[in-house]
Amino acid sequence: MPTQILMPALSPTMEEGTLAKWLVKEGDEVASGDLLAEIETDKATMEFEAVDDGKIGKILVAEGTEGVTVNTPIAVLLDDGETAGDITALAQPAPEAPKADAAAEVSPLGAAETAAPPAPTAAGGARVFATPLARRIAADKGLDLATIKGSGPHGRIIKADVEHATAAPKPAPIAAKTPDPAPAGPTADAIAKMYEGRAYEDIPLDGMRKTIAARLTEAKQTIPHFYLRRDITLDALLAFRSQLNKQLEPRGVKLSVNDFIIKACALALQSVPAANAVWAGDRVLQMRASDVAVAVAIEGGLFTPVLQDAEMKSLSALSAEMKDLAARARDRKLAPHEYQGGSFAISNLGMFGIDNFDAVINPPHGAILAVGAGVKKPVVNADGDLAVATVMSVTLSVDHRVIDGALGAELLSAIKDNLENPMVMLA
Repeated sequence: MPTQILMPALSPTMEEGTLAKWLVKEGDEVASGDLLAEIETDKATMEFEAVDDGKIGKILVAEGTEGVTVNTPIAVLLDDGETAGDITALAQPAPEAPKADAAAEVSPLGAAETAAPPAPTAAGGARVFATPLARRIAADKGLDLATIKGSGPHGRIIKADVEHATAAPKPAPIAAKTPDPAPAGPTADAIAKMYEGRAYEDIPLDGMRKTIAARLTEAKQTIPHFYLRRDITLDALLAFRSQLNKQLEPRGVKLSVNDFIIKACALALQSVPAANAVWAGDRVLQMRASDVAVAVAIEGGLFTPVLQDAEMKSLSALSAEMKDLAARARDRKLAPHEYQGGSFAISNLGMFGIDNFDAVINPPHGAILAVGAGVKKPVVNADGDLAVATVMSVTLSVDHRVIDGALGAELLSAIKDNLENPMVMLA
């Protein structure tokens, strides 16, 4: 029987997407791993791959169609010996859906097969990626997909994986109390009625804006934030940076203050390892490497690309990687693994002239550092004399479930020490 290719879930929370472009046409022969189409989510346009070999018998959803729900049939794949006549009873065009409200992260997956049970989740709540045919076979055999290692593209569980697996008892689900729903605010119509007779432009939210609104609302409602503030003297760092940039100029490298901040945070997380942690619902995951996310403003929203193993990289390597990630973030060309994960984030608005601010924690991170501008201020120096220094105000927003006050203060102190003694970061 012909196989339905379903709209893939390109992230654990994706519900809809836009079928931006078909990379194949009806009648094309495809093999496992071949690119089939480009799918647009709120943050990126991702290519997705075929899982099985066959021939494209019919395309059900035209390119450019928005709001295609996950697991909606988008095409039909014919196996050897099957013809277009076999499609009649199977293929039904998907109805046009409203504009997409996709999820915050994406992960490239292969094309799906026939309709199957819903995508399962592992004990920690993470989605287990499997083809629909694999899910159906697993359900028939009583298999727990969370215990099976996938051999398909990007670790996706395919038919062969479940056919060779044996049934094992599923772990008992962890009971969780459903939180009371948050009180609903005024409707859009109610708000609009307040401004009857006033001129305004109605700007619908795109997928990215909706996702940012949902995630930040969730963060402020569910994360017990507290805030720690310090002033950091930058004069030694600025002098050291100037000296390094002169030496690096022949190599075309120019270090920014932000590069030093990234390195300082990465090293501080290593010196205060208990603060290098994320909230995982019923436990805390203490990370070993310093994977530091840095907020990058783009048109209509922001990305937080992650510099992995930042404590191990030189300042020049961090600088080059950050420039590359920021450029591709603005073009929405980042791969999912480049902006997912991390345990700590930096948001620097100092370059926009902001003296200080409080940043919202990006779950599941344990903390985020808000960085203000370096400005000249009168200070009392070590000798007790009044002097002028370049001072930068920073605020550490902390998740109290992960990091207590004293631990957060220790982390911020380590960041301050690294920035005020920049040569130590090269040791």
